[in-house]
Amino acid sequence: MQMSGQNWRKGLLRTAGVLLILCVGISGPSLRADETPANPPDLIGYLNQTIVWYRQLTRQQQLARQPSDILFLNDDREIADQVVRLAFDFARARAQALAAEGTLAQSSGPDQGASANRYQNLISLESKAEQQVRESQQEVESLRQKLDTATGRKRRTLQLAIEEVQSELELRQARRDALRNIMEFVSGSGASGAGSGGLQSQIEELARTVPIAATNLKQRDTEAPNSAIALSNKVEPEPSGILSLVTDLLALRRKLNTLDSSTELTDDMLRSQKALMTPLVATMRALAKQGDQLADQADTQDPQLLATQKKQMDALTARFKQISASVLPLAKQGILLNLYKRSLSNWRDAVKSQYTAEWKGLVLRLAALAVIIALVLGVSELWRKATFRYVHDVRRRYQFLLLRRIVVWFLIAMILAVAFASELGSLATFAGLLTAGIAVALQNVILSVAGYFFLIGKYGVRVGDRVQIAGVTGDVVDIGLVRLHLMEVMDAGAGPRPTGRVVVFSNAVVFQANAGLFKQIPGTKFGWHEITLRIAPEADYHAVEARVLQVVKHIYADYQETMEHQRRSMERALSPLSVHALGPESRLRFTPNGLEIVVRYPVETDKAAEIDDRITRELLDLTENDPKLRMISAGGLPQPV
Repeated sequence: MQMSGQNWRKGLLRTAGVLLILCVGISGPSLRADETPANPPDLIGYLNQTIVWYRQLTRQQQLARQPSDILFLNDDREIADQVVRLAFDFARARAQALAAEGTLAQSSGPDQGASANRYQNLISLESKAEQQVRESQQEVESLRQKLDTATGRKRRTLQLAIEEVQSELELRQARRDALRNIMEFVSGSGASGAGSGGLQSQIEELARTVPIAATNLKQRDTEAPNSAIALSNKVEPEPSGILSLVTDLLALRRKLNTLDSSTELTDDMLRSQKALMTPLVATMRALAKQGDQLADQADTQDPQLLATQKKQMDALTARFKQISASVLPLAKQGILLNLYKRSLSNWRDAVKSQYTAEWKGLVLRLAALAVIIALVLGVSELWRKATFRYVHDVRRRYQFLLLRRIVVWFLIAMILAVAFASELGSLATFAGLLTAGIAVALQNVILSVAGYFFLIGKYGVRVGDRVQIAGVTGDVVDIGLVRLHLMEVMDAGAGPRPTGRVVVFSNAVVFQANAGLFKQIPGTKFGWHEITLRIAPEADYHAVEARVLQVVKHIYADYQETMEHQRRSMERALSPLSVHALGPESRLRFTPNGLEIVVRYPVETDKAAEIDDRITRELLDLTENDPKLRMISAGGLPQPV
């Protein structure tokens, strides 16, 4: 008897020592022995904190895009699920321990303790009613199986028995349903009231908000299936453009902030876990010390004394088991929280490394972009200086400078598009669709812009040129990118004079077949006029033609040198074509009214009216002074050909 008692006590102490060493080794130094374990408000607050901490996984899941992120997230989710289960296991174990020790009623008042006892009684009654319903159902099934093979009087007896058991089953089901309704009401009021449903009901209400914390394993599998995220076969391409790099950097910064927030929440959880565990470990040490004192007492063979020692040791053992049931989940939770924190740290290091690499890549791309744009601007400046140095013609210089601006801005736009675009294929598709839309919507504007380059070409027009467009004659005032402005002129007695109007034509007029654009050849400013004279049948047409042509040539001699200069300019402009000499010429022609002499002669555009007036006066004087020429009648005044 004595030896068996000693062996029993030594085994109990070894077990207690192992548990104590495990708890102390995990928890670290303990507080004072007079500190009390967690009370119900501490348990509910700790569960709320755990739920808030658990839900921060949703933010991590929203930011997980890379395969490495998904691996870290799956590891964190698995650890977090275990942490939540252990938190509720601790809370349930602690609630049972408090209920068993009677501290629940003491800490919460007599009303709260009575509510907890009533709640426990309801749970027992509901479980008992459920068991009775199952037994009745099994009995009904058994009787029905026997009824299939029974005959005669025995069959009638079985039918009566089935009806009786069925009535009993309905009564038990009604009782069970009533208890369930009461349980649901009590649980609901306990979640919203000031602990009216008891600590256990509050814990279960919180557990319903997190399916992973369900007590039943089957319920966990159905309500909280494995939420691990599978790795996607589609690998996201590395950001190639500046815009995609900036977007990715912002996403990485948000990811770092989220991981830092998760780390802070985990640190708070660790502090709360230690605050809850420290008094429990202190209580376990006190119990172990009491066990040592009982073991150190002198052995005795007194049966009554042995019974007393055994009773005390049993009480210590029961108390120790209750507390260890609460400590072990907390100890495991502390280990898992440290693993979770280490996983967050590794995840943050990986994200930080990616963030640093992409930031360096962005800086290098911006530097390369700046260098390329600087080279383009440098070439543009050299082009400008070369144009001013080697192109002396103002018109040509303007054309080269305009072409320079267009090329430079086009190159800069293309460089920026390629630098900022993420995918060149999508950029090309977008540019094609955009070009097609612009071509349809702005076809007239595009045609006018194309016409501008025809107008400023080698045989184009320049400001000050006199042109004729669609029957309108005028001097070019301005040549825009899409419009051409003319100052309209009209022939008057003293020569062409402005009408006071400005005519605007689209540059696309050069592509219109019926419009017609006429201008002087570069370096020339002349036109052809003619005068028609009618000869009487009896007149000597040879003499008349010679005298009239002599008068016109006499007047032409005054500006013949100017016309010859313009001929040479025209010949240079139209090289390698040759241009015949300019001068008056005549021809005879028959008309219904008789024989006519037509004299054509070149005139300067600015002096056309003056020359026509001189020729007209000279011919009138000639016909008045020479009797042989009086038979000439004017067939028409001098007019442009």
